[in-house]
Amino acid sequence: MSEAPPYIDAEAMARLVPMSTAIEAVEAVLRTGLDPEKEPPRGVVDVPGGQLLLMPSSTRSYTGVKIATVTPRNAARDLPRVQGVYLLLDGTTHTPVALLDGIALTSLRTPAVSGAAIRHLAVPEVGRLLVFGTGPQAWGHVEAVRAVRPTLAHVDVVARNPERVAAFVDRCRAAGLSATPATPADVATADVVCCCTTAREPLFDSALLPSHATVAAVGSHEPDAREVDEKLLRRGLVVAESHEVAMRECGDIVLATASGAFDTNTLRTLAELVRGEVKQPDEQPRLFKSAGMAWEDLAVAAAVYETWRTA
Repeated sequence: MSEAPPYIDAEAMARLVPMSTAIEAVEAVLRTGLDPEKEPPRGVVDVPGGQLLLMPSSTRSYTGVKIATVTPRNAARDLPRVQGVYLLLDGTTHTPVALLDGIALTSLRTPAVSGAAIRHLAVPEVGRLLVFGTGPQAWGHVEAVRAVRPTLAHVDVVARNPERVAAFVDRCRAAGLSATPATPADVATADVVCCCTTAREPLFDSALLPSHATVAAVGSHEPDAREVDEKLLRRGLVVAESHEVAMRECGDIVLATASGAFDTNTLRTLAELVRGEVKQPDEQPRLFKSAGMAWEDLAVAAAVYETWRTA
């Protein structure tokens, strides 16, 4: 009987792969020719009380699948809204090589993907970041922005729960950043804005956004939910993970397209951005809209496993 694959938990993952390494793993996969447009769609199965998500992907080296659940009522049970595991297999034999904490993986790969986009979109001297949200994704995005823009000095924090905002501000300060509770209007002074919420309506008035600012919106993969308004898509450069995913899962883009506020012919992809094929605008805000894709999980899971194997 073959040995069970090792389980790599959240603590080990954080120790093995810093944010900068995860960002590099995401970019490396795109540079080696992976085409996100050819990836299988996210499988979404309605189950009692929520959804079951299946996200498979493969490269020559590895195959993998994330199995996650979304259970909205778990908040009242003091349980995570999203839970899951990731199974990593050898790319040739398909032998299981590792089982990873799926939520810790998501908490790493989502900001890593944003970090890859922000590396190429944000102005060189980023000083101020505004974050919507106080959960793991919000903190991951602080780490991601800091990884690609070491000039980051200040974080504004916007969320509904004052106690969580205060705790997040303290965490930023403990990490050597200045930080303050903020309001949506404070996007007016931001160099980068990260939207890490479950909001279904725009979080701020994008007319207030400076023309040099970069926005990363990662909170939703539903076609009828959005974190940014149509004015931003009409005004800015828009980048998504793929054209197909953008029109299937990115409500920020789907709704703006349906109203005529956005022309999908102008949409650029993360792969084009990483390969240097996107011209940076001078006086135009930039939006990276992410819904999350299976190839991203595989890229970071492989980096985690390879580091674990050689540690």
